[in-house]
Amino acid sequence: MGATTLWSRDTVAKRILAGDILIIYQGHLLSIPPKWLDAHPGGNLALLHFVGRDATDEIEANHQDDTLKLIPRYGVGRVELGPHGWEPLIPPIQKGWVRRTGVSGKQEWFKEATEVLSNEDTEFFPSSSILLVERNAQSPQSLAPTLASLQPPPSSLSLKVQTRHSRAYRELHKRVTAAGLYKTRYITGYGPELLRYTFLACGSAYAYKHDWLMTSAVLLGLFWHQLVFTAHDLGHMGVTHDWAKDRLLATVIADFIGGLSIGWWVQNHNVHHLVTNHPSHDPDIEHIPFFAISPAFLNSLWSSYYKRTMVFDRFAKIFLSVQHKLFYVVMGFARFNLYVNSYVYLYQKAFDTKRARGGKWAWRLEITGILFFWTWFGRVLYGCGSWQKALAYLVVSHVVTSPLHVQIVLSHFSMPTGDLGPTESFPHRQMRTTSDVICSESVEFIHGGLHLQVTHHLFPRLPRHNLRRASELVKQFAKEEGLAYSEFGFVDGNQQVIGVLRNVAEQVKILGKVATAEAQEAMEKKMAATDAMMGLGNGNGVHSKHL
Repeated sequence: MGATTLWSRDTVAKRILAGDILIIYQGHLLSIPPKWLDAHPGGNLALLHFVGRDATDEIEANHQDDTLKLIPRYGVGRVELGPHGWEPLIPPIQKGWVRRTGVSGKQEWFKEATEVLSNEDTEFFPSSSILLVERNAQSPQSLAPTLASLQPPPSSLSLKVQTRHSRAYRELHKRVTAAGLYKTRYITGYGPELLRYTFLACGSAYAYKHDWLMTSAVLLGLFWHQLVFTAHDLGHMGVTHDWAKDRLLATVIADFIGGLSIGWWVQNHNVHHLVTNHPSHDPDIEHIPFFAISPAFLNSLWSSYYKRTMVFDRFAKIFLSVQHKLFYVVMGFARFNLYVNSYVYLYQKAFDTKRARGGKWAWRLEITGILFFWTWFGRVLYGCGSWQKALAYLVVSHVVTSPLHVQIVLSHFSMPTGDLGPTESFPHRQMRTTSDVICSESVEFIHGGLHLQVTHHLFPRLPRHNLRRASELVKQFAKEEGLAYSEFGFVDGNQQVIGVLRNVAEQVKILGKVATAEAQEAMEKKMAATDAMMGLGNGNGVHSKHL
């Protein structure tokens, strides 16, 4: 990769503390220019979460060959590798440190959140766990991270074993590629999909024309439900494998037809794939105050993605205590939350740095698409004849898409959320935090490929119609490496998710009872002290009832 300098771990750490964005790739050290950080098509968090770490597997899993050829331009030398590969550092962002422009106009460190280390070694709080909470502005803060802050906490994982998993995964990736599984099946794969979309869209339009409004609403909801699977494929560059073509098609589907921002989804989804099921970093499991799948969320964690505290307040306590009972109700209206996230993202991007790809047209096209969507869908609602019918059409068409939202959470909500630290390899993390949903090949179109999440997380760019064949190779890999391949039926999966939600709900109730008891005890002590001062005590330290 050009430069021949050999970098030690200590030197890399010192340069990171000086503000350099350094990432290891195939034994080489990459220095990412600050201007590229915000221009990176995958978002800046996709880079910041791997500062000081070996990101070889993540980079190759998420980038096309033509992009990988551009990486050497960022190489500044090689790194000293130990007998078991690179010994990772903790990325500053995972300790709450970010770079911002200071009053002097130069970049400097800023502590946006405070790290909380585990003092135990349990399922939810392993010894390697680092969670973030809101920074206390009143407490003294360091001006910058230190060498000590870049050192990972003790981990139960062996670097030797994790390196072995990583090397085996790269061999697996070669087998998947050699088998031709990156080739899109346009006719046999997307041909039936296109016919299905056409049938649902035309059926909805026909029913609407004949004033069968609820039938039309159901068919429109099913159309959206099915169409989003292709938007998902395009967002991963898993169809034409050309960024511009896939993004253009994805924008038509997501924004113009569905009213959702594909740009928001891609940014959100990229982070989810890289830090899967981490309570402080994965936006796909950060749903306070509606859902909490880990007791860690009861500590009002800071989200490095949303840049805010997920407050465990009174409303959250009430809602989370019954979250297992309201799960399907919330899922029924989940699409409205996607609108909110989409439009907040588009508003923020209006003032943000333009990305290297699509920077000149992607945002404008999305805005045009959203306006187009509300024009045609608004006309559909207006044509229902009354506000009552329009409301019914709106609700039914959106509730019909709820199985999609259930499907999305099914493969992660019931899986571990403990942070095993930077030692954990890419394949180990994806297989530990992800599961498949078992279904026959004849009905897998209903799941849109999302039922094979384990293989999808290992190979995000793989066309979904090839996931079943690839999953057989992954199962063989898991057996050889001693890794668990989790899969369950749709009903069992739902039961497991409900079980996880119920367990956290029970803990919320326990916390409430403890808080009530402590408050009552404090009140009794205060009243007893008052009685003693007024001479109204009974001599036994017990409050005497009096008027």
